[in-house]
Amino acid sequence: MQRSDQPSVQEFSVTDAKAGPYGITTGPDGALWLTLVHSGEIARLSGNGELRRYPAGPAECRPSIITTGPDGALWFTRSADHHIGRITTDGTLTAFALPEPDSGPFGICAGPDGALWFTEMNTDRIGRITTDGQVTHFPLPAQGTFPSMITAGPDEALWFTLNQANAIGRIDLDGEVTLHRLPTAGAAPVGITCGADEAIWFVEIAAGQIGRLGVDGTIQEFPLPDRSAKPHAITTAPSGECWFTEWGANRIGCITPAGVITEYDLPTPSSEPHGIAVGPEGALWTALEFGAVARLAP
Repeated sequence: MQRSDQPSVQEFSVTDAKAGPYGITTGPDGALWLTLVHSGEIARLSGNGELRRYPAGPAECRPSIITTGPDGALWFTRSADHHIGRITTDGTLTAFALPEPDSGPFGICAGPDGALWFTEMNTDRIGRITTDGQVTHFPLPAQGTFPSMITAGPDEALWFTLNQANAIGRIDLDGEVTLHRLPTAGAAPVGITCGADEAIWFVEIAAGQIGRLGVDGTIQEFPLPDRSAKPHAITTAPSGECWFTEWGANRIGCITPAGVITEYDLPTPSSEPHGIAVGPEGALWTALEFGAVARLAP
């Protein structure tokens, strides 16, 4: 493991802390799109630094994770009022209410079938929504699992973290679910991504580890130098490494396919890094809940 004490990281203030930048993704228009979890908004940050803010719904709706959909719009979860949101690049909003009032949608990603797939934290289910708003639910084979984030895998299936079941789940397009239990008890996985090596990489927020799950079911775990760092979100860079946020340690981390870890301190203390994404120019960007974004050049 390695540690860099002189990182090349830039921070840009975009809102006040009351708005709470949380999720982040690159949109089809080449801009960065963020969820503002506390103010109930979606923000668009262009390459020249212009910020536009759009209502995501009621102020208390808690927009959480955001992704680019197959239809050229941005899709996001509203975890507090149980909706899936869609916003076009010109700011037109559509919202789809989920049938159960307490489902708690959180993670969302585009699937290989042209639909969006999402987790339902409170109802132990995975959801699927078509671009015209048709919703299907798939129950998980356990209770109290708290499904969190979700990603498309290399195998025409969706992979997701089960934060309270200490497991990684796989669901195929027919709704068949397989669970992979983690070796470390109480690891509490959250963020998840498909790596360049066609394995599933994830973070263990309670154990302070990064995990790798091969499609054959083999699991490896890589402890962070600071086991209390609380890794939160993870994404894959074009160069093959996975990058992750350390919410509890104010850092951004990188792990190679071989498991070599490098960490970069953020300039502002207690900035609370959450979502992370590769930007349109190839740099890494992370949403900082205290009201900023951070950019780390590759």
